[in-house]
Amino acid sequence: MSPSPRALPPDSPADRPAPGPRTDPRPVLAVDIGGTKIAAALVDAAARVSARIRIPTPTGTDPDAAWSAVAGAVAAPLAQADARYGGVRGIAVSSAGPLDVECGTISPVMIPVWRDFPVRERAAALVPGSPVALVGDGLCAAIGEHWAGAGRGADDMLGCVVSTGVGGGLLLDGRPWTGRSGNAGHIGHTVIDVGGPPCLCGGRGCLELFASGTALASWAREAGWRGPGRRSTARELSAAARAGDPVAAAAFDRAGRALGAAFASLSAVCELDRIVVGGGVAQAGRVLFEAIEAGMKEFAGLAFLRGVALHPSALGGDACLVGAAATLLAPDRYASRPPSAELEFTRLPPDVQRSPQHTYADEHPARGEPASVRSSRTHGKIPRTGPGTCP
Repeated sequence: MSPSPRALPPDSPADRPAPGPRTDPRPVLAVDIGGTKIAAALVDAAARVSARIRIPTPTGTDPDAAWSAVAGAVAAPLAQADARYGGVRGIAVSSAGPLDVECGTISPVMIPVWRDFPVRERAAALVPGSPVALVGDGLCAAIGEHWAGAGRGADDMLGCVVSTGVGGGLLLDGRPWTGRSGNAGHIGHTVIDVGGPPCLCGGRGCLELFASGTALASWAREAGWRGPGRRSTARELSAAARAGDPVAAAAFDRAGRALGAAFASLSAVCELDRIVVGGGVAQAGRVLFEAIEAGMKEFAGLAFLRGVALHPSALGGDACLVGAAATLLAPDRYASRPPSAELEFTRLPPDVQRSPQHTYADEHPARGEPASVRSSRTHGKIPRTGPGTCP
């Protein structure tokens, strides 16, 4: 474990990824779907980001209206790409999870308006004929840092995004590790407290309940902290912690210790050599990173776990955008599956394929249950379907 988290030196031109073929200067339109905001930008083959836009994550109950807000927002960068480059190479979508890369759908825990939402199909309609890649936001952050940031040169690394939720992505032997559905590395929903509170994902005691920005601010308010606003956020909480507020400092210590425990556990499974942490909460700096390191030292008992290097993100808020784009701009290194391709999966028998969490009640609603009641019972629930069971 490194003595203290450190930012890498600013990139020099030689450090940046080599530009792509001169015959195709077109950038990729990258879209990052998060629980609080949706960002988009153009990213070129040297990992340069331009034409950034950002909107609040849509709320409400109409999934199509929510997507219309996104489609309207990305019109400006697409128009710029048309004017300057003759278009884009493709569209790369980074999304909070869970998602299903085979079906091209997303069901983000923190965005209940989208359940089994066909985001790849909708993104493809923005630029007909262009390839579309769909990747989890945690993995995008990891890829971005590995390609052009604090993860360069790592063999086995975790990229972790601590923001409204907690996401993660793995590169093992220098390659993205997606798992069968695209959700591998989703560290925010690993269990760190078996007796902990229920989580929106359907489990309980998840890391996200202790370390997300939402959880940080909520715990601090319950412990008596009063920020400058009626609903003060993790940003104000981090300022208070740096100023010496004991409740704010305790909140970050609790979150950092939880993250450290999760990182130590995942390192024991994957023998990681580097962990890169980004996201809005990570901007708290040492008040968070020192607590993470303390947690890693406390829970990493085996000798091989003590060499894991902890780094803050070098790309900041652009990590997911850059990583998503890399799957199209540097596919030999980062595209784990062909974008928008028909994928062949080994089909298990139906009785084996069904998730053990898929309940009898889900398949056999109460006799005579009105449709409105059934709809309210399932609205916002995370789908229990798995790969090969597209809606």
